[in-house]
Amino acid sequence: MDLKHLQALIGIADHGSFSAAAVAIGTVQSNVSAHVARLERELDVVLVERSSGRLTAEGLVVVGRGRRMMGELEAMVSDVAAMREDVSGTVRVGMIGTTGRWLVPQLFSAVREQHPGVLLRVTDGTSNSLEPQLISGQLDLAVVTLPVPSEELSAAALFEEDLMLVVPMDHPLAERKGDDGAAALPLSVLDNLSLLLPMPGTALRDEIDAAAEPAGITLRPSMELDGVRMIASLTFDGYGPAILPATAIPRHLRDRFVPLALEGFPRRRVGIAVRRQGLPSAPSRAVMDLLRAVIRDPDTVPEGLHPSGPVIRR
Repeated sequence: MDLKHLQALIGIADHGSFSAAAVAIGTVQSNVSAHVARLERELDVVLVERSSGRLTAEGLVVVGRGRRMMGELEAMVSDVAAMREDVSGTVRVGMIGTTGRWLVPQLFSAVREQHPGVLLRVTDGTSNSLEPQLISGQLDLAVVTLPVPSEELSAAALFEEDLMLVVPMDHPLAERKGDDGAAALPLSVLDNLSLLLPMPGTALRDEIDAAAEPAGITLRPSMELDGVRMIASLTFDGYGPAILPATAIPRHLRDRFVPLALEGFPRRRVGIAVRRQGLPSAPSRAVMDLLRAVIRDPDTVPEGLHPSGPVIRR
């Protein structure tokens, strides 16, 4: 078995055909075909359906393991370079949308300043979409909503974020916000209020349900969506109120929408997730350190966000 064989198969998985894989890895289609054929002979299975270019079930297993192997090789090269005080390499980061909007610019600036040899590749998505990519080796780490359900992943808390009822300025509930904005509304305001809500089974929906049910509150969804950023976008386009993290409201919309605190409501928990098996590379560890530093810097932390751990300055 040769690394080129695995690279060819991963290329087909990523790009959908032998010809597209050849372009992506800088070779010709006949070489890709030969590499895959040798790998199939080695394993005594069919890995790619030639008529469609789709991977078989066995091919998907090999690609999953192959990604991890390639990731470990990249990490080895990066770790050796870091021993010469040269932290460099590519770090593939997954980021939930509402957090990424304000956190990615801060992280990019910190990486460019402290580790200019590190290239960030950021994938935007929901926790549900990012976690499988992390497990398969397509991502090195991911900033996701906690808890992380998969036993193949481990996570460390990064911050907690206030969950607020967000309504337009002309909504009747907007008038109930005090002048100082500190007074929390009773949960009864949610009873039978038509809301844009997260999909059942998502971490955020579980948090909302856990607060509403003991209080006897009946949540009435106008729509259920997978992705906080999508919910926020629809709210800001006028499709209805929603329960959103405090940082989901961009500054330029603060004069049009009102965040209302709710009595006894939980906070959204966000953390950094990595694979349990395998050691993160030196560049990945450096990026995780910078994520924690950015979150704990009072000059960059948005209102309504509470870092996990002591507040420090970078």
